[in-house]
Amino acid sequence: MTDEPRISEAEFRTRSRRSVLTGAAAAAAGFLGWRWIQTQETNDRIPKVLRSVHERNADIWQTLYSRERLAPTFDPSRARPIRINGRHGIRDEIDAAQWRMSVVGRSGELVGRHTIEEITNLPFTEMTVEHKCVEGWSEIVTWGGTPFTKFAALYPEDARAPYVSLETPDGDYYVGIDRDSMMHPQTLLCWELNRAPLDQWHGAPLRLVTPLKYGIKQIKRIGRIAFTDTRPDDYWASRGYDWYSGL
Repeated sequence: MTDEPRISEAEFRTRSRRSVLTGAAAAAAGFLGWRWIQTQETNDRIPKVLRSVHERNADIWQTLYSRERLAPTFDPSRARPIRINGRHGIRDEIDAAQWRMSVVGRSGELVGRHTIEEITNLPFTEMTVEHKCVEGWSEIVTWGGTPFTKFAALYPEDARAPYVSLETPDGDYYVGIDRDSMMHPQTLLCWELNRAPLDQWHGAPLRLVTPLKYGIKQIKRIGRIAFTDTRPDDYWASRGYDWYSGL
């Protein structure tokens, strides 16, 4: 039987004491560092140093993610009901027949208004992808609608803008998205969920779907789309989340 290495009781106590002191110093450093961060100037409700980390992450994702890369797709048989999550901007019922979506060009002027019939007459596509929530859950669902590129083709000059802003009819919820993500082939203006018309709580009559972003970017019940040269406001980014919110 081989003798195992042994240390003296005095050495054991020394090492234990050293470990406790090291751990305490690390905890104190972490606490002081966090307190220092909280004293810094803020940007969209969080310290600038944290906001800069968000921006750096966005730069990395935009560099790595090309418009040719597609999110994984699945057989429609794997689609499941998706939970209702997030009711900002959709708390009141809406009459789809009375719904209109306005379009604002790069100049800031109204350049178009659309009924749901006009949108559903655009080329239809279907995809079964994983919808991911920033809260940590996900679900495989089938979406049906038209690629945003088909809609943007109606406004070729304005659609060259580097950003797109979308908001609900009441303006209660709004998102800002970069042009590359909006023009990705898997970004849809969607009116079907699991091969049935969208219901009120999932964004009827029209919502945005993109497997490139967390659900917080996939705005329900779109009432206004604006093409803009400046980065638009975003509901959750103004509350401390990552503006880009890429996957």
